[in-house]
Amino acid sequence: MALYLGIDTSNYTTSAAVFDTHDMRYFNISRPLPVEPGSLGLRQSDAVFNHVKTLPKVLKEVSKEFDLKNVGAIGVSTKPRNVPGSYMPCFLAGDSAARIISETLVVPCFEFSHQSGHIAAVLFSEKRLELLNGDFLAWHLSGGTTELLKVTGSKGDVAVTKIGGTTDISAGQLIDRCGAMLGLAFPAGRELDAMALESTSEDYYKIRVDDLCFSLSGMENKAKDLFKAGTASRDIACFVLKSIAHAVLNATNKALDKYPKTPVVMCGGVSGSNILKSALSCIGAVFAPPGVSSDNALGQAVCAAILSGGLRI
Repeated sequence: MALYLGIDTSNYTTSAAVFDTHDMRYFNISRPLPVEPGSLGLRQSDAVFNHVKTLPKVLKEVSKEFDLKNVGAIGVSTKPRNVPGSYMPCFLAGDSAARIISETLVVPCFEFSHQSGHIAAVLFSEKRLELLNGDFLAWHLSGGTTELLKVTGSKGDVAVTKIGGTTDISAGQLIDRCGAMLGLAFPAGRELDAMALESTSEDYYKIRVDDLCFSLSGMENKAKDLFKAGTASRDIACFVLKSIAHAVLNATNKALDKYPKTPVVMCGGVSGSNILKSALSCIGAVFAPPGVSSDNALGQAVCAAILSGGLRI
């Protein structure tokens, strides 16, 4: 079989993807879950309910591109991170669907973390899957996570050790809170980035990095102070994103002092920021296009292909 199905039901997005190892073509559909205007998130019960409603529609769209009866294996996210005790109810929706399809088609179903899928999707899109055979550093920058990871590839999956990141709110939370303050819809990442690109300001706050870790909660107060002072929205957006970017760059450089000449991979929705890409261009970090940086199921499909022997790296 050359077709591999991936399913991911994260806290805000329902995703399904099919990967064809014959011609390395893939098709991914990601549908954001509905969030009430003015809200900064979803309750897990609402996320599960909406995944159950949305996943059949997403799978139907994918089936228009590929005949799912020819799927040879399935990869599904069953937890947020590849560490003991990692759990979120929203992944039960995708896990249940994947197991039903697996039993119906009599094909294997492989479990992965949401984080592993992010990493694999970036490496596949940038033709760097060989990194899964060794060690590298990875940033997972999203609405719920801002972690610097030491990663060891192993037969298509990854073992991760958190070595740095935020000590409080994530980069995505800061972005969404600032976006709401500026009247942007949730999630605010893409709009805030586009707004920041209109600014010519070079200002940013030098966030202190200790032991590869830093705090972002104070940045929210600084953004509020700028807003109260009447600072232009584009300049506030630029200030926030450049401050995040330079904190990430600073922590990355400190990590590279410990692990010299180690590849650095950027994943998660926040890594799609053009401001962040510009700041980290000096170290040659591996970035993916926004559609692959944000939540998707491509990584799960690719990892399933590797673990089932359908794709060699």
